[in-house]
Amino acid sequence: MLDRITPVILTYNEEPNIGRTLARLQWARDIVVVDSFSTDGTLEILKRFPQVRLFQRKFDSHAAQWNYAARETGVTTQWVLAIDADYILPEETIAEFRDIDPDGPVDGYTARFRYCISGTPLRGSLYPPVTVLFRREKGSFYQDGHTHRLKLDGASRMLSNAFLHDDRKPLSHWLNAQDRYMRLEVANIAGKPWDELSMADRVRQFPLIAPFAVFANCYLLNGGFLDGRAGLYYALQRMLAEVLLGLRMIEKSLP
Repeated sequence: MLDRITPVILTYNEEPNIGRTLARLQWARDIVVVDSFSTDGTLEILKRFPQVRLFQRKFDSHAAQWNYAARETGVTTQWVLAIDADYILPEETIAEFRDIDPDGPVDGYTARFRYCISGTPLRGSLYPPVTVLFRREKGSFYQDGHTHRLKLDGASRMLSNAFLHDDRKPLSHWLNAQDRYMRLEVANIAGKPWDELSMADRVRQFPLIAPFAVFANCYLLNGGFLDGRAGLYYALQRMLAEVLLGLRMIEKSLP
């Protein structure tokens, strides 16, 4: 199966991450990277990996960027592995890929994640499962708030082994990204009637409650208090993201 998979990755200033991610993709004959004109050392790192084919495209949305990467970069394999630049594949996951029947009835595979803080895997997180491996002709991406989702025309299955999500970029980068994301989330939430909102988005309508609910979820319910400083860091980080969202929602409602 491995020779029928092309990993596809999006990058923008991923110097702290991309080398570790690519090191776990040495089995791939072809790796497509679509870069949004990075200004750090990302491109120099990409040159170290001969399987990488680099494309550069001005970023407009995650969905458009992913659709370009999967459809317009000359991918010839039946299967696409669409992963972020901070996704790390453990050996167990690669072995699971190897055993997949490429001509079987399943058209896509969804991965769970172990979220990491500076390399420390947490016991739990709010990071959702993501469909990462799919038949190229069966999948297309669409925008949902600040993120993208895959529309799969076919059957899917959950992988047994989890990926690692291990973003090593500095906190300042995270803060800037979250502010951009939350602007998009506010527009997404405001554009939906109450009965179409998820439970999480309904809670977000109450800016005094949502940050504390998220902290309690991450630190207490998900066992973050057992993960030491890494668990506290993650819980505070997610709480701060909800504070930013609340501020943007209040700002939108001001005259």
